[in-house]
Amino acid sequence: MSVAVLSLMLCGIGPGAAADASAHKPITHTVTIDGTSFQPASLTVHLGDTIVWVNKDPFPHTVTSKSAGVESGAIAPGKSWKFKPTRKGDVDYICSFHTTMKAHFQVQ
Repeated sequence: MSVAVLSLMLCGIGPGAAADASAHKPITHTVTIDGTSFQPASLTVHLGDTIVWVNKDPFPHTVTSKSAGVESGAIAPGKSWKFKPTRKGDVDYICSFHTTMKAHFQVQ
């Protein structure tokens, strides 16, 4: 038995727990804003991941969720905005300039 596994067991953590905690490596997800829509409209991410919204429309948009405290401000045409979730849960968001634009992401 390795020293690392023995140390984890003495702390009350089984060898599987350490592997589970490091199993997910953070990744970057891209949401494209084009044709006054968010694509994909639904996304599942993990804590530590980053979401990037890229505005391909010829006018500004926002990523806004008042309930989750997410606010990009105006994302100009050709620009992007990054967000790294800090808590698990479901986030419904809109463009505050075009309120029919709606999307969702879930943080696991």
